[in-house]
Amino acid sequence: QVQLVESGGGLVQPRGSLRLSCAASSLRFNAYTWGWYRQAPGPGKARELVASISFRGNTNYADSVKGRFTISRDNAKNTVYLQMNNLKPDDTAVYYCNRDPSFDFWGQGTQVTVSS
Repeated sequence: QVQLVESGGGLVQPRGSLRLSCAASSLRFNAYTWGWYRQAPGPGKARELVASISFRGNTNYADSVKGRFTISRDNAKNTVYLQMNNLKPDDTAVYYCNRDPSFDFWGQGTQVTVSS
């Protein structure tokens, strides 16, 4: 089974920045499209895909993060990154990486809290 280990979250003030990392132990890492997902706190909040990057390096972003977040990948390190700038309180969530479309299992995620 693929292991997904996210890191880099924390508490940051509005307009601050964070860089998330995800190490994936997949032998087919290079072949997959990878994504960053998030799940905001509160009842009924579904996990949403916020950014994805194909094996060719093509990227897609949710409208809510476009222009502020940048997804990248290092195939030599089996690692996916999410650079998050100009963070807003609405970005508060647990962030997960996974294949796009996702596997049926998830890592532990990394908590991002944007608050003054």
